[in-house]
Amino acid sequence: MRHKKVLFYFGIILFSAIVLILCAPKEKEKKVAKKFISKENLQCMDEAIYKTREINGKKRTFLTLDFSGVERPKSLEEFTQYFHFPPISQGKTGTCWCFATTSFLESELKRLGRGEIKLSEMYTVYWEYVEKARRFIREKGNSFFGQGSEHNAVIERIKKYGIVRASDYTGLLPGKTKHDHSELFKELKAYLNFLKENNYWDEETAINYVKAILNKHLGKPPEKIIVNGKEMTPKEYLDKVLQLPLDDYVAIMSFKYLPFYTKGEYKVPDNWWHSKEYYNVPLDDFYNAIVNAIKNGYTVALGGDISEPGKSGEEDIAIIPSFDIPFNCINQDSREFRFYNKTSTDDHAVHLVGYTRIGNHDWFLIKDSARSAFRGKFKGYYFYRDDYVKLKMLTILVHKDAVKDLLSKFEK
Repeated sequence: MRHKKVLFYFGIILFSAIVLILCAPKEKEKKVAKKFISKENLQCMDEAIYKTREINGKKRTFLTLDFSGVERPKSLEEFTQYFHFPPISQGKTGTCWCFATTSFLESELKRLGRGEIKLSEMYTVYWEYVEKARRFIREKGNSFFGQGSEHNAVIERIKKYGIVRASDYTGLLPGKTKHDHSELFKELKAYLNFLKENNYWDEETAINYVKAILNKHLGKPPEKIIVNGKEMTPKEYLDKVLQLPLDDYVAIMSFKYLPFYTKGEYKVPDNWWHSKEYYNVPLDDFYNAIVNAIKNGYTVALGGDISEPGKSGEEDIAIIPSFDIPFNCINQDSREFRFYNKTSTDDHAVHLVGYTRIGNHDWFLIKDSARSAFRGKFKGYYFYRDDYVKLKMLTILVHKDAVKDLLSKFEK
């Protein structure tokens, strides 16, 4: 009995040894595996941790990243920067699209030799609400109405209504120092729902009421301003003084739902007027356009997703952790998959104002109006790493001269 048991265990050991020998990776496979799991390729050193933060009096636990081992910029001075005004908060509003694009246009004014001019975000926001309401009325309620919008909406509103300086119109009532559109939006939404429920579509009457709501919460925008002792309309200020080349700014995206090197629609709710003026390019071209622009003195307005564990206001940085997806697996398909399943959404807009390179990574200095950007050491700024930009940034707005080689690939 004991003899049979010894033979039985000896057989198991012999079988296991044969399996190990047969299944052991060949030397070539070992080298490939070693290269594949190298820190440069996968950065598999990242660790997920839970943190708790108090928000509006309530504690919230969330998954984030242990940032202690991340090699990153230590100061703003490490970046090559281009002119921009200091960051300001958008407060409790969904107007990041306007803060980012207005900042971008301010940088453009400086680059074009027009001077350093602080423009009014809320003047554009006012007229954007009007135009959203107008389309909602014309479409009999079948048009999206939210606080968000896109970069190129700013261009369209300025073309139609002109622009004013921040000192001409703040959108803040007397005694107010912070933006809060909670009640404004609630009142606008309730009124538009009333129109839909009662099938009341008199455009002139409805728009006048929308303006009355806006005037109540933001103040009435100026019809005339004084510039260098001369009275002029916001449109005259745009045309005669600023002379911004608004037709020279292009919106670019990268999605597989549309053929590359064609123009089409950015399919998100905040593109509420269904603009089809987006140049669609492969991811490599999209990313290279951003890098080449900022390296050559052009700032860039970015739009994309910010709901990631690798983004931290306290740490001032945004990266993609390896426990989410390895760096070398970020490609057109992984990016498309996240857009398709709505884990990459059109969350937020920011302004890219600087660049540096540390180790094997590009780093981008991001001016951000969101409240989270003011939690860290560098108030109103984030440091975005290349992997975050490649995976999570979905659109850009830039001057056409910064991407002329890319635009040449499109048929006239």
